[in-house]
Amino acid sequence: MPLSVALSDDVVLRDVTIDDAAALADAYTRNRAHLEQWEPARPDDFFTEAAQKRVVDLQLEQAGAGRGVFLVLASGDDVVGRLNLADIVRGAFQNGNLGYWIDADLGGRGLMTRAVTSLVEHARDALDLHRLQAGTLPHNKASQAVLTRAGFERFGYAPRYMRIAGEWRDHILYQRILHD
Repeated sequence: MPLSVALSDDVVLRDVTIDDAAALADAYTRNRAHLEQWEPARPDDFFTEAAQKRVVDLQLEQAGAGRGVFLVLASGDDVVGRLNLADIVRGAFQNGNLGYWIDADLGGRGLMTRAVTSLVEHARDALDLHRLQAGTLPHNKASQAVLTRAGFERFGYAPRYMRIAGEWRDHILYQRILHD
């Protein structure tokens, strides 16, 4: 089921398409310095349209198999952020992992909180998931604020959880239970 939500007069949350590859390459290039402290180290090739086509192809395959929801925040023809629900597990777990980023120039406007809230509602109502989880670096207060405003609760601390910016980094873990 497609997702499309107006987050503001100029930003829309929608499903990623293969046609977004060039705009994604531009967005990652434009935000490279901003994102490098929050994301895995990226090879130079990652910032190309060809690499983004490969990423989107894989994501569309995962979405088609019900293992993920992959979205962009778009302003006109520009991509200004990403929001992904990956590693969806069905059966007794009914869980997905949330990840996101927003353009350095758009932080603090509440866009990502609205985007995450929209995806939470979609995960509950359309995907019938029970739980979402997300992790943040301990010093990423902006991301922690987004999760808290979107109804997530801190549930753990994971030492050396993920390799970010070339080093194994601790993460604070958050969850949101969608059905009681």
